[in-house]
Amino acid sequence: MGKFEITTRKNGEFQFNLKAGNGQVILTSEGYSSKANCLNGVESVKKNSHDDSKYDRKTSTNGKPYFNLKASNGQIIGSSEMYESVSSRDNGIESVKKNAPSAEVSDLT
Repeated sequence: MGKFEITTRKNGEFQFNLKAGNGQVILTSEGYSSKANCLNGVESVKKNSHDDSKYDRKTSTNGKPYFNLKASNGQIIGSSEMYESVSSRDNGIESVKKNAPSAEVSDLT
């Protein structure tokens, strides 16, 4: 089962990582100025993760595939790691779809 981990960055901002059941990070958020905004981001991932059209499949300048998950307003709510292949990226998307909706939230701040 997946888990959202909320942490504090060195600059004081809050962020979350969505981890798969095996502990691997599959989605990382932007920095948020408040914990409440960070928790809203978690809820937005849970709400939007099932919708394939919300995933923006990209390729970085070094050729590595990755993806962004966007909210209904078009804002990026989470980004993946860089993958070695398109199929690995697509597996990452499927993992977010599977893990996010029922993931528990762990506050590590």
